[in-house]
Amino acid sequence: MTIVKQMRLFDIHELMEMESSRRFDAILATFDLQPIFQLFRKKTMYGAPRELNYGAMVQSLVIRIVERIPTVKDLVKRLKYDILFRLDCGFLLSDFIPSEASYSRMVNVISDSDAFYK
Repeated sequence: MTIVKQMRLFDIHELMEMESSRRFDAILATFDLQPIFQLFRKKTMYGAPRELNYGAMVQSLVIRIVERIPTVKDLVKRLKYDILFRLDCGFLLSDFIPSEASYSRMVNVISDSDAFYK
């Protein structure tokens, strides 16, 4: 039986000592979120533009776990009042802050798909 040595990505202590934007980038780099992003891709270039930044919404749900934000309601409140946190999650200043209902609809679309199995 062979022994496979896995490289270490980062130590948890190093991770917590990083500034928040670098820490979030390091954590998000370990996940392949492209299958989830493809669920919300606009099919054609015609029609109304998307009002919500779904990529940033998915990233903010991952960051919510890292930052120990207990509920989506608290996440939305922090996105509204903390501009640096909003930028770290991937939202632009011109983006609308999604509501709890928008997050709920997005999570339903993700759970109904097979994006995690690809």
